[in-house]
Amino acid sequence: MRNPLIVSTLALALAAFASPALAQSQGEWTLGFGAHVVDPKSDNGSLAGGTLDVEVDDNVRPTITFEYFLRDNLGIEVLASLPFQHDIAIDGLGTVGSTRHLPPTVSLQYHFNGGGKVRPFLGAGVNYTTFFSEDTRGALSGSDLKLDDSWGLAAHAGIDFDISERSAIRVDARWIDIDTDVRLDGAELGTVDIDPFIYGVAYVVRF
Repeated sequence: MRNPLIVSTLALALAAFASPALAQSQGEWTLGFGAHVVDPKSDNGSLAGGTLDVEVDDNVRPTITFEYFLRDNLGIEVLASLPFQHDIAIDGLGTVGSTRHLPPTVSLQYHFNGGGKVRPFLGAGVNYTTFFSEDTRGALSGSDLKLDDSWGLAAHAGIDFDISERSAIRVDARWIDIDTDVRLDGAELGTVDIDPFIYGVAYVVRF
């Protein structure tokens, strides 16, 4: 599944049919532990004046979230993870390098049916992605590859399914605007548009 609109639609449908219940209250917070896949879009753009088409592969890593409820049902969430690692390929040349990155994201989220056993939510926020440990191989072996850090908007949708009074299983999806300027041996080659969808499952505890 590559389209977070499916998750958003399901979340809104559940919210529409949910009966009023006790809210997830102001001052509460949650901690989530899960695993997510960062799945870059299929067309990551071209470098060197459009002559080199780039492809960035996907990767799975453990994630952690922290959310504090500013008001009933309205929370601010921070997403963190272990570093993701992606191979970078160029059409006709194969895999030419790799990079690691950390994508911390802060989102403002509204939770529907706050006291129910099934709780959809929608959120939006901002992402900062920092790239590091770039290396080269194959046709670019020995070259110095650098990827600039990125700021961008982020969207989030998901559903919490209660398994106890204070814990739930979360299924969620995000979209993040991640664009990075690329330099090879100091020369600017252009911009890579990663813009991934991020899918995952987490165990969430409410305090």
